[in-house]
Amino acid sequence: MSDYQLYHSLGQGGPDEDPRNRSQNPQQPPNQFQPPIAPSPYGQSGANYNPQAEQQYGNPQMGAPSPYQGPQDSGYFPQQGGQSQDAPLAAQMGGMALGGGEVATYGKKKKKDRHAYHTVEAPAGSSAAFNGIPQAGVQPSSFLNADPSAMSSPGAQFLNQPITPQMSQFPAPVNAPFNPANQASSAEFNSRQADPPFHANVQTSAQGRVDPDQIPSVPRSRDAISQYYLSNVYPTFEHHIPPPASVSFVAFDQGNSSPKFTRLTMNNIPSTVDALHSTGLPLGLLLQPLAPLQAGELEIPVLDFGEVGPPRCHRCRAYINPFMVFRSGGNKFVCNMCNYANDVPPEYFCATTPQGARVDREQRPELMRGTVEFLVPKEYWSKEPVGLRWLFLIDVGQESFNKGFLEGFCEGIMAALYGSDAKAEERKIPEGAKVGFVTFDKDIHFYNMNPSLDQAQMLIMPDIEDPFLPLDEGLFVDPYEAKSNITSLLSQLPALFSQIKNPEPALLPTLNSALAALEKTGGKIICSLAALPTWGPGRLFLRDDGKQHGGDAEKKLFSTEHPGWRKVADKMVAAGVGIDFFLAAPGGGYLDIATIGHVSATTGGETFYYPNFVSPRDTAKLSQEIAHTVTRETGYQALMKVRCSNGLQVSSYHGNFHQHTFGADIEFGVVDADKAMGVMFSYDGKLDAKLDAHFQSALLYTTANGQRRVRCSNVIASVSDNAKDCMKFVDQDAVYTLIAKEAATKMTSSSLKEIRGALTEKTVDILAGYRKNFSGSHPPGQLVLPENLKEFGMYILGLIKSRAFKGGQEPTDRRVHDMRMLKSMGALELSLYLYPRMIPVHNLQPEDGFPNAETGHLHMPPSIRCSFSRVEEGGVYLIDNGQNCYLWMHAQTSPNLISDLFGEEKDSLKSLDPYSSSLPVLQTQLNAQVRNILEYLKIMRGSKALTIQLARQGLDGAEYEFARLLVEDRNNEAQSYVDWLVHIHRHVQLELTGQRKKDDSGDNSIASNFAGLRPPYW
Repeated sequence: MSDYQLYHSLGQGGPDEDPRNRSQNPQQPPNQFQPPIAPSPYGQSGANYNPQAEQQYGNPQMGAPSPYQGPQDSGYFPQQGGQSQDAPLAAQMGGMALGGGEVATYGKKKKKDRHAYHTVEAPAGSSAAFNGIPQAGVQPSSFLNADPSAMSSPGAQFLNQPITPQMSQFPAPVNAPFNPANQASSAEFNSRQADPPFHANVQTSAQGRVDPDQIPSVPRSRDAISQYYLSNVYPTFEHHIPPPASVSFVAFDQGNSSPKFTRLTMNNIPSTVDALHSTGLPLGLLLQPLAPLQAGELEIPVLDFGEVGPPRCHRCRAYINPFMVFRSGGNKFVCNMCNYANDVPPEYFCATTPQGARVDREQRPELMRGTVEFLVPKEYWSKEPVGLRWLFLIDVGQESFNKGFLEGFCEGIMAALYGSDAKAEERKIPEGAKVGFVTFDKDIHFYNMNPSLDQAQMLIMPDIEDPFLPLDEGLFVDPYEAKSNITSLLSQLPALFSQIKNPEPALLPTLNSALAALEKTGGKIICSLAALPTWGPGRLFLRDDGKQHGGDAEKKLFSTEHPGWRKVADKMVAAGVGIDFFLAAPGGGYLDIATIGHVSATTGGETFYYPNFVSPRDTAKLSQEIAHTVTRETGYQALMKVRCSNGLQVSSYHGNFHQHTFGADIEFGVVDADKAMGVMFSYDGKLDAKLDAHFQSALLYTTANGQRRVRCSNVIASVSDNAKDCMKFVDQDAVYTLIAKEAATKMTSSSLKEIRGALTEKTVDILAGYRKNFSGSHPPGQLVLPENLKEFGMYILGLIKSRAFKGGQEPTDRRVHDMRMLKSMGALELSLYLYPRMIPVHNLQPEDGFPNAETGHLHMPPSIRCSFSRVEEGGVYLIDNGQNCYLWMHAQTSPNLISDLFGEEKDSLKSLDPYSSSLPVLQTQLNAQVRNILEYLKIMRGSKALTIQLARQGLDGAEYEFARLLVEDRNNEAQSYVDWLVHIHRHVQLELTGQRKKDDSGDNSIASNFAGLRPPYW
């Protein structure tokens, strides 16, 4: 939060209650970020350990003068006018200069003009800043970034030295996918000049360099705020900026919906469309209607108004909520969306106090809470609601059997239904829900699971041209009544099909017969597939031969034109059926996810993709993900509508759903706790700054235990005539999440190059708009970032580097899968996906990874920046992007550390099992710490399970994935973080001087029609 005077004017809390108010210097937990380091028990003789080099590039906790360090009084919330150049944190957060000497002059700003500003210097001739040459008097380290133009193999940007077996970050180059298109020689690269227009605008300091420690740090901002929320709740009405999505917090619902369900991009909205354009920001709402609650949060109240249903506005049909005003002694209620005065139904009447509040307000959750559920009567039903029907479609073809995928999938279903302990009687799925089983290869096999039978009966359907449903009773059973039949069938399936092994599955006919089974009731299908379905009607072909790189040919591969698949998807939505796919590509081969995944994306389901499934390593992940899919909160047959107050209108929805025509309600076959969607708003008039803006989302769905409900979430935002006030209440997570969802929507209509260009342009527009209109006077060499958008540039760079949008070669299956994932991700999952969590585990403090004795909260070690310059020799790092978690181990990792982590018999990297997916349970301190940290990471993620994958330096292919996740370095065909900020800054300068070309790279075609990604120019 920027300005606490505003709170006083609103009559709400002072600066002490706000974790982001940097004017104070709160009592930080002592030594939170730099505990004194004990002599490491994992020192190794002869590991060419270089303490002096460590001083510059070492891990923050090694007593180095790093940005995490500094005197305690310049903690995360430093004093505003930090004069000393020696306190880099004060410089970063107060008057931030990238390598210049201007902090002192421009540091003392008025409190209301608080920003992080950066002096970005143009490299004068030499590219010292980019090659990471150490400062005078510091011995060079072996982890300097090499000349990026000389990259010949992935990861070569990390090393300047010849690769030796002892220290190599990467094995021998494979097929060098990261090569720049036209390589400059080293000399050309070093002698390159800045383009002439930039010389006038960017100051060059004596060093001509940018200090990577001085740019905004995502890990530090996450860690500092998470400390605050360990001991404070988030009151949803008093505070106007929600905590970052990746932080664990307890929300206290005061009538405004919790940020777990709803996030507005701006919690203070400009009153006119011109004022919004001056900010460059999109106006939108991020919705995750069934988001899971955290321990300590109140359950969502479920309210039953009987046959009449919940009170609603007669004009706009908004549901009753805390912001509707009662008048005429309680006989009328005025709608907060359209201002229509409705008569209060007689059964809902209650007298009001002289102040206008209902006497029974405190007893009515719908008038007190931002998110509530209404049970709804028959007129809201499209068919009789029943408990959720789960139908498991199991691929029993040759690939599935050979890979061990069939066995893993059957184990996963048993774990999901009965837990790992087969004797336990605890219900995993709610009362009333039923399960059914179908297997398929080139035929379809149905199973009669009736509990009165001794064992399951198999019915084979050979007619796949026109499949029908061979049994009416016995397909769906209660999993606890028919437990013996289900467990015996699932344990026998792999052996049953071990001799048949049909190589070609027929998937579309199977989906059609599954739809026939669920047509009357609706339900959810969970389908496994391990080979391209090349048999029967709707068979698919190898569309991607790897040659359609870029351009329109590649764009066609991102969607499907196949009429059979499109038709089955539309029919499923109409019947209230959704589907989750579990896809294992044979040897990383092509599966046409664009076509198959279209069915799950349209119906609101999800695709779990294992691009290189290896049974011993990935079975645990598969099993946990099936269990999560079955046990998370799931609704089906869902419709959703978002309403907003007068002066605004919904302009578009972004996500995985079905929408018949523009403006219609959006429909889902199924909706679950992990799914989020974006809603964009536009102005159809001027807003009144004296009134607030209101938003209400209503999700009509059937719960897994068979109740028809409406989940209602209400959000309120103040309106301001002065757009400068609005910049103080921007929600960074909502902004980049909506931009990502909109960009993903454009993938089928615009080229990837245009989308990357539009994302860059959008970042420039936001920062240039802020610089031009709101930031006051700063010298031209400073990059001025809004207080609440400091890390925005890094997140957008992470988006440009993501598999969906990155340049270079990338299999279309991976691109499409990530694109659909972006469209359905919530803010927490996307935050980790764009900027992974990286935790060093070789220098944990004794208290890390154990609960705090007083509070019981787990003491998490600080995470570090995702850059190879932070990696220490002999270090071991966990890196988790919410999809996969890698344990990277340096080639010279101490044997003591390895045996502490994996057991006494393991004392070298080579002795470890490359396919292990979890840590053994040992009695050592380190092992317990790391297992506790992993358990914590399991609760802070989206739908993907957490299992570890080893990435041992020079030994495992997963090392390439580790290198991909170091998003601050130059990789994924995109710049490093420092270069990117310099690039953005140059364009901001050009915008300020009027020299920026709007269509300099042909991006205008897309930029002009990206509502959220570029304000229209007229």
